[in-house]
Amino acid sequence: MAIGGDLIEATYNNPVVGSGVFYFKGSEDGTFNLGGLTTQDDSAMVDGAGKAIYVMNQKMWSVEGVISWDMITNNELLKLQALSAEPSESDWTFSHVGGTIWSGKGKPVGDLAGNTGQATTPLKIAGGGKLSKI
Repeated sequence: MAIGGDLIEATYNNPVVGSGVFYFKGSEDGTFNLGGLTTQDDSAMVDGAGKAIYVMNQKMWSVEGVISWDMITNNELLKLQALSAEPSESDWTFSHVGGTIWSGKGKPVGDLAGNTGQATTPLKIAGGGKLSKI
């Protein structure tokens, strides 16, 4: 049995910026990339005898989703900007409606842009190593 559904929250703890939580918007897709070693997908990677040549590389982990953005009081966008600009990584946890919790050390990446009409902003957190299930 597989359980899909909403991401609930992302918590962070940073030695300079502090700690907090971001809440994901309901009924939105989320994406987990566990990171670590991956094997390239290239059908031409064979030798003259037809044996496979596998190329393996390290990749960052990432979690993506849409969070609520209260620009008046909580201002998640300003917090994301501070975490993105801070050189030190944060400890993150990500909770799913099915009860699973994942963790990793990383930071916000990519453009930070809030949607004023929907009161949301996209969130992408990425880091080195692998995302771990707690």
